[in-house]
Amino acid sequence: MFRNRTRGKEALTAKWHGNAHPVSLGIGLIVLGLGAAAVALLGPLGFGVIEYHASSGAIEQIRGGDIAALGLVAPVSILAGILALREHIAGPVLALGPAAYALYTYVQLALGGDFRRYDGTSEAFFPLFIALFILAALVIFQSWAVVNPLALPPTSRRTDLSMGIFFFVVALFLLGGLHLPGLMDVMGGDPTSTEYLADPGVFWLVKFMDLGIVVPALIAIGIGVIRNLPWAHKAKYAATGWFALLGASVAGMAIVMQIENDPAASWANTIAFGVFALIALAIAVVVYVPLFRTR
Repeated sequence: MFRNRTRGKEALTAKWHGNAHPVSLGIGLIVLGLGAAAVALLGPLGFGVIEYHASSGAIEQIRGGDIAALGLVAPVSILAGILALREHIAGPVLALGPAAYALYTYVQLALGGDFRRYDGTSEAFFPLFIALFILAALVIFQSWAVVNPLALPPTSRRTDLSMGIFFFVVALFLLGGLHLPGLMDVMGGDPTSTEYLADPGVFWLVKFMDLGIVVPALIAIGIGVIRNLPWAHKAKYAATGWFALLGASVAGMAIVMQIENDPAASWANTIAFGVFALIALAIAVVVYVPLFRTR
């Protein structure tokens, strides 16, 4: 309790620490936001210049993700960049969400798809994808070094418990409800999954990243938050922003699939992802709003 009160007092006069320069971080975030908007506008949601080597169902999912990129990821990244230029503590904290989202997303857009089975032009934009990936990684390194966990506003025990339980629930749903059935179908030797048959490369890439990165990260941070471990106070800000953006993106994919009557669409998954996205955004508001009360 004493530690939380101390954090609350320090948050009122939060200062940057570390070696990251506010100008380089701020400009990097603004460029990252503009890049995310450009990829969305050039893709199937906008002008269709970037044609991905994927089935129509996978293209629908990309279109749904692009809606979230335009509506949330790009604005949050640009806002974080402006705040970073002003040396506001909210800048590098907000930066962790869109940067982690970019790392996750642009790997899939660059490497996913079947380049011999489906026509497309996405390989011509590989330099753009890898540039955004590298920029996102640099933003994460800089932001993580700048954020002082003792200067972050405290969160209540109830909020921490709710956040930790939520991370566990999402991890279990991804593991058992979403990915395990598909894996059992494919590994059984006679796959019938529509998603696998249409886009096997995308299928394996998403499974690998979700089960190798997303699920372990959510479980680890959930444990850290519930046990009130020191490192988790900073990590939960990153996880909250990241999953709020990623959850909104996945919910957008599911909704577009329903609208387009995609055979792989599921009302259960659409509702689950929609609920997860709303909860994640609500938690993000609760956690991030106090940052803007700092001087």
